[in-house]
Parts: sequence; structure tokens; C-alpha cells
Amino acid sequence: MKIGIFSHCTIDQIKIDGQSYERSGGPACYCGLVARRLGLDVELFTKFGHDFTFTNELQKNKIKFDNALSNNPTTKFTLEIKDAERNLWLENICEEISYVNSDTDGTLISPVFNEVSKETLEKIKKNSDMIFLDPQGFLRRVDLQKKIFLDRTEMDLSKITAIKSDPSEVQNLTGLEGIEGILNLQKRGVEHVLYTNKRDVSLLSKNRLYSIKLPDMNITDTSGVGDIFTAAFCCTLLKEKDVLWAFSFAGGAAQAALESKQIGLDKVPPKSAIETNASYYYNIMKFTDV
Repeated sequence: MKIGIFSHCTIDQIKIDGQSYERSGGPACYCGLVARRLGLDVELFTKFGHDFTFTNELQKNKIKFDNALSNNPTTKFTLEIKDAERNLWLENICEEISYVNSDTDGTLISPVFNEVSKETLEKIKKNSDMIFLDPQGFLRRVDLQKKIFLDRTEMDLSKITAIKSDPSEVQNLTGLEGIEGILNLQKRGVEHVLYTNKRDVSLLSKNRLYSIKLPDMNITDTSGVGDIFTAAFCCTLLKEKDVLWAFSFAGGAAQAALESKQIGLDKVPPKSAIETNASYYYNIMKFTDV
């Protein structure tokens, strides 16, 4: 079974407690590594420059990335992280990712900053049966200091199998907040809506809202945790066809990543840690009819 991932690889300058760490990152890397941990083949549709140093690790993990090398420098961000809060600046953006038709069983679209056009998204939707969307890169803008902020954006969400959004993303996609915004995403064609609000994590599927709560812990680096969460959900749903088990795996993967206290891609957890946490969440999950 194979998943395709449309997203840039990135170089992240991560600043935590006065310390600065330069790490490879981006959803292409985080999601790709999680997918391999969970036993899926991975094909990246990405772009990076000659300054990107993680290609050997991608090859070692048998992650495919044809035609990824660009003459432009790699997309680069500066992240300032304090507990669960973070600020983000765009330092550089690599070239746009063109549409490529492939034989993947599912496709994860997770742009970081406009590298996937809406036209490319529509082409993917026409040629893939299972489509997972993290919309952050469609919503992001930069101010004069290149600091990232989100802006109200209209998107066609028909034929989306699952979307992962936080409160700010839901508000900028729908103009609504909380459960009203979540229900609006479902009405617009999304089959499963994942909603992450710090420790509180929810899933809207059909007429039920399921919820789990991540443990309270001292957080070191949150970069990539959302990508790890999303990839665990996508891959488990592709393999098992069980949305509640997929939701449990997503929560389990996020918890394992945070508990590792690692910086950057080193926080991608092993399958055993994800499974242990997932079993716990599956048994304590709450739900309400909506």
C-alpha cells in the first residue's frame, strides 16, 4: 500500500528557550517517516534545493522523491516555540509543486506556503479515491516582517476524505468557530473532520463527535507534531479502514512524539510507542451525537 504526499521539504530554524537548532523538516519529511514506520510505501511530490541535507535519510528509509531537486533554495522557516504556542516566519520559498498522476492508494496534501495551487488540488481530487488535506499552506500569508498569519480563504472541499484543522484554521475556512465551523466543513463535502485544539482533539464522523485529551506534559518542541498526527490518521485509515482506530493512532502518535522531548525529525516515534498509546485512546474515547 502506498501514500503520496504533496508538500515541501523544509529547513527549520527552531528557537526554544534561547537555544537555536537548524533541522530538516516539513510535512513531506515528517509524514513520510511516519508512513514508513507504519509500513506504507511513500512517494513524495516535493521540491527542495541543493542546500537540503536530508536526502540520504529519505533514501535510507526507502522514500521515493523523483524530480524533487530545484535550482531554487529550499523553503525555510524560523520558528519560535514557547510551550504549546509558536510564531513562524518565512525566510525562503522553493518552487511550486506540479501535478503528477501516480498509482498511490491515497494522497495527503499538506502545503506549507502556497506550493500546491488550487488547480493542482483539483487535479488530485479527480484522480485519487482517498484524499487527506491539511489546509494550513492554503491559508497562510506573510506580513512586512515575513511573519506568518492566517487569512480567510475560500476552498472547494468536495471529495475530501479527511481534513485536519485547528480553531484558527476552521475560522479562516468557514467564518465560524468551534462545532459550528466543524459541522460546516462536513456539510461542504469532508467525510471526516479532525479538530486539534492543543490537548483537546476531536473527530467528526457522520453524526458523532469523538474526543480524546492528550496528557498534560512539559513540551519541548511542537514542530511537526501536527504532521505526525495527520500522517498516523491517514495511514491507519488507508490500511485498516477503521476511522476510530485511525483517530486513536493519530492521538497515540502525537503523544509519543511530544513525550520523546526530541527536536525536529528525531521526534518521529516508533510504531510500538504509537500502538501502545493508540490502544489506550481507543478504550477511553468519548463521543456525543451532533
